[in-house]
Amino acid sequence: MATPDFIQDYAKDYAAQAKGAYSVPIDTTKFTGRQFVAGEDPLQTQAIQEAQSGLGSYKNYLTAAQQAQTDASTTIGGLGSMQTGAQGFQTGAANIAQGQAGMTGANAYQPFMSPYQQQVIDATLSEFDRSRIGGQQNIKDAAVNSGNFGGGREGAMLGQYNADSLADRSALQAQMLQQGFGQAQQQAQQNFANQGQLFNQQQNLFGSQGQMMQNQLGIANAQGGLGQAQLGLSNFERSGLGADVGALGQLGSLRQGLTQGQLTADQQAAQTAAYEPYGRLSQYGQGLTGLSGGVASQQYQPQQQISPMSQAVGTALGVGGLYGKIFGFPGNN
Repeated sequence: MATPDFIQDYAKDYAAQAKGAYSVPIDTTKFTGRQFVAGEDPLQTQAIQEAQSGLGSYKNYLTAAQQAQTDASTTIGGLGSMQTGAQGFQTGAANIAQGQAGMTGANAYQPFMSPYQQQVIDATLSEFDRSRIGGQQNIKDAAVNSGNFGGGREGAMLGQYNADSLADRSALQAQMLQQGFGQAQQQAQQNFANQGQLFNQQQNLFGSQGQMMQNQLGIANAQGGLGQAQLGLSNFERSGLGADVGALGQLGSLRQGLTQGQLTADQQAAQTAAYEPYGRLSQYGQGLTGLSGGVASQQYQPQQQISPMSQAVGTALGVGGLYGKIFGFPGNN
């Protein structure tokens, strides 16, 4: 079918434009390449650096917690020996009380009597007897001098003298016995009092040992509490680091997504500008074909464009969520 004359000029113009357009390669570097990919946001860089520097920072708290628990176990282990000591003090007090019970009664003084008392008494009485012999001799000498030797007067005087000597001797012996008994009784009483003081001291030691055990147990509880606090600090350190890294990463991802949306819009604009002549020529050719009575070919379809904003939001949500999943921090999964 012949082309109408009024169409020929337009056809020649179309052919010239098409030749000019299709003879020049499309510069795809204007809308492809890394320049259209958003780089890592500074907040993302900071999040990664803090995550790397904070890895294992909680270990010091864990070490301190383990040491506190070990100290608590050691402290509790020492309670056994302290308990043994307390039992010893209690047993000692019981023994003293039992011994003190035998220090009462009418014969309690006997263990404190001097073993040499009878010897002292015998020696003293012997000396007394010897001293009284001289008095008898004086009476006899006086009777000789007065001419009454062997008389009744001499006998009476000797009888009275011997009676007085016997009374004095008995009084001296009783005095020494009473003195020994008094001293023994005082010593028995003092020993009873001393045993009572020893009993009180043992009881006080037992009480002090019990108080020390309570203090030791308090220290063990405090050490155990310190271990729990250190463990809590460890968890807080880790969760705090996770929250910081997650927040920085998500904010950085949001900004990265916005930047990526802007770059994608620039990329789509450059791509549209590069393919615009082909679309225009396609429309031109379709019109000429219709005017000449021919069958139009398939019309040029431009590439469907993705919304830069929806792409930006998708990037922010996707990349931002990775921080919680990668580092596994609580509350980010």
